[in-house]
Amino acid sequence: MGKHGLILIVASFLLAAGCTSSYQHQDESKKLPDYPIQAVNYWEVKVTDSFWAPRMETNRQVTIPYLFRMNEETGRVDNFRIAAGLKTGQHTGKRYNDSDIYKAIEAAACSLKTNPDPKLKDQIDELVNIIGRAQEPDGYLYTARTIDPENPAPGAGQERWSNLRVSHELYNLGHLYEAAVAYYQATGEKNLLDLATKSADLLVKTFGPDKRRAFPGHQEVEIGLVKLYRVTGNEDYLNLAKFFLDERGRYHGGEVYHKNSPFYIYNSEEYLQNHRPVLEQTEAVGHAVRAAYMYSAMLDVAALGSWPEYARASEKLWENVVNKKLYLTGGIGSTGEYEAFGADYELPNEQAYAETCAAVGNAFWNQRLFQYEGDGRYIDVLERTIYNGLLSGVGLSGDKFFYQNPLASREKYERSSWFEVACCPANAARFLATFPGYIYAHSADEVFINLFVKSTANFEFKETELEIVQETRYPWFGSVKIGINPKRVREFTLCLRIPGWAQNQPLPGNLYSYLAGESGQIMIRLNRKLVPVEVDRGYLRLKRKWIRGDVIEILFPLEIKRVVAHEKVEENRGKVALERGPIVFCAEGRDNGGTALNLALSDSSKLQAWYRDDLLGGVEVVTGSGLALDEQGKESRKQNLFLIPYATWANRGPWEMAVWLIRKPS
Repeated sequence: MGKHGLILIVASFLLAAGCTSSYQHQDESKKLPDYPIQAVNYWEVKVTDSFWAPRMETNRQVTIPYLFRMNEETGRVDNFRIAAGLKTGQHTGKRYNDSDIYKAIEAAACSLKTNPDPKLKDQIDELVNIIGRAQEPDGYLYTARTIDPENPAPGAGQERWSNLRVSHELYNLGHLYEAAVAYYQATGEKNLLDLATKSADLLVKTFGPDKRRAFPGHQEVEIGLVKLYRVTGNEDYLNLAKFFLDERGRYHGGEVYHKNSPFYIYNSEEYLQNHRPVLEQTEAVGHAVRAAYMYSAMLDVAALGSWPEYARASEKLWENVVNKKLYLTGGIGSTGEYEAFGADYELPNEQAYAETCAAVGNAFWNQRLFQYEGDGRYIDVLERTIYNGLLSGVGLSGDKFFYQNPLASREKYERSSWFEVACCPANAARFLATFPGYIYAHSADEVFINLFVKSTANFEFKETELEIVQETRYPWFGSVKIGINPKRVREFTLCLRIPGWAQNQPLPGNLYSYLAGESGQIMIRLNRKLVPVEVDRGYLRLKRKWIRGDVIEILFPLEIKRVVAHEKVEENRGKVALERGPIVFCAEGRDNGGTALNLALSDSSKLQAWYRDDLLGGVEVVTGSGLALDEQGKESRKQNLFLIPYATWANRGPWEMAVWLIRKPS
């Protein structure tokens, strides 16, 4: 199959912006185009490791119930009750708070799919009932206006759809559509799906080339519309998603705000990715979450609508990000003021924004790129992001969070129990609920093993059932054992991802490099026989007739690597970072004499890694000899360095923290 070939399938799904979903088209005689590569459904994969499984269980038992509680306590649910006439009062909170309800429902629905819970289902159904009663007769749903149409919430615009730059009317609906699809997939019930399609039908009647022309200020509805298209087969939804993409760079209307207004930034076309048509954009600019969602939607319309030019444009933007605008942790969006991408190579550490939602969006984007292209470099970015910049957004307790994820701190960052703008906790929750869907994938003739996680997958492939069993303690240990067990003998190509870090490249592009030395040898055996490690676009491809009992053994050289940044990254000149496998490490003052920002590491210092099961839920730590410098940069004292995985920082209170240490060349 060619690079942009399309598999025609009936039951299709995509792991994107939440649940991996498989839907039956209404007309089974009509086959729909889709991504050439499909992720294995998250409910077809059972994760049993000591790294992800506890985090997923904490997400199920702590985070998701916590989201429901906080949405209630902060008035988000009451907004729907008031809009439904079940309660009196005024709209409270932000105009986009409806979306927090929808994302919580999506996370809960995905959890429900793998862990049936009647109590949780009842909670969802109660919310769905309230949402349905809040929806206006023609399908309009936006509590910020419905509650008091004459005096809508700030930023909502005086009339429907009149201020889409700011209102988040369409952003909210995108998350509604995703939640509806997730709940339908989990239960087979259409109560929320019917509300979503009623809303989407209103959008189809309202927007289009010969109707109202406008673009969403915050991209998301495009993703939701594509998911509805998958369920219903209604091409109007797919075409509307494409329309909203096409309107960017062509429509310059809406309210203009004074510089003292809280909405002043919405005057910026770049902030909204509206500075030029999407097919002409080559540099990632503006609000990072908006951008990641848009770049993902471009791939959706490329694959499902057979418009490859949108994929090519998204790929160009990815090249800009990985070469000039990506943090070592996989975070994106360097400027806090506008939650936005900065200039090329503008990657500050202490002032880094790297919003948790942006990391989630980055994972969605790279998953789609992989499904479209089949190149392992996208999974390299995805893996780096989820193990570092995404997981850092959720505390180990499951009820403490980061909104932004800096790479350095002067004791001022402390995990929060909630935020006024609470998009990140629910975004992380819906990702964790569907994490197993990122591990495996397949095309018509290939099976991909993308992530190394102790797990068992069972799915239909080539007209038989295929079981894959992974045994590993990755990312702490580099040995992986994989059992391939087709129910019937089948010939296909098994694609084993060989991570970039195991090939002496931290990330795709030239933004980061290892300081010195070569990676150790990767060893792979098939049924105890050594296999030459020949890498093709990030994968070792093994084509054969597979039978039950075939076993692959992999040994990755997990070595502590020193990383340096491109010389144009000004803040990291003369600095070095440490990583091991996909894990980026950081120093906290708690473990290093009270400080971290003044720590220095010599190129000749010996470093060692060892596992601590009594620390932070069980983590690998890196230790070695270093120096603590005074304010003038002179040696103050020798310091035994102690580094922990970046994703676990600030779980023991606020301390100084640094990913990038001062480098002392030998």
